[in-house]
Amino acid sequence: MRKSLNILLIEDDAIEVMKFNRVLKTLEHNHKIIEANNGEEALTILKQKEIIPDIILLDLNMPKLNGIEFLTILKNDDILKYIPSIILTTSNNHKDMLECYKIGIAGYVLKPLKYEDYVDRIKKLIEYWSITELISQ
Repeated sequence: MRKSLNILLIEDDAIEVMKFNRVLKTLEHNHKIIEANNGEEALTILKQKEIIPDIILLDLNMPKLNGIEFLTILKNDDILKYIPSIILTTSNNHKDMLECYKIGIAGYVLKPLKYEDYVDRIKKLIEYWSITELISQ
């Protein structure tokens, strides 16, 4: 059975945020999106603990606190480290990918250039996590 997700989207590009939200609106479930423009803002949201996300989707290249710096801090927190974190980026740099997996990410998804391919990847990603048994906080 699929469930609605609380998704923390960490993305500094407004167009990417709009594109992601547009895809989610086409899905049957009413997922809740929490948006952060960078890793620093995301940490502030997470520390308030008003809503603990089921999954975190983040870009690597962001101002203030990039994706790898954010993940390093997240994975050192005894409570937050269990939230599945998925990289959603244009960087196909093997070094970045390896570093992210060493830190403990749940997935690394490249943003395709074609919108139709992007829609397909996001739908599959959300469908997968909406049927996966997640740890409750």
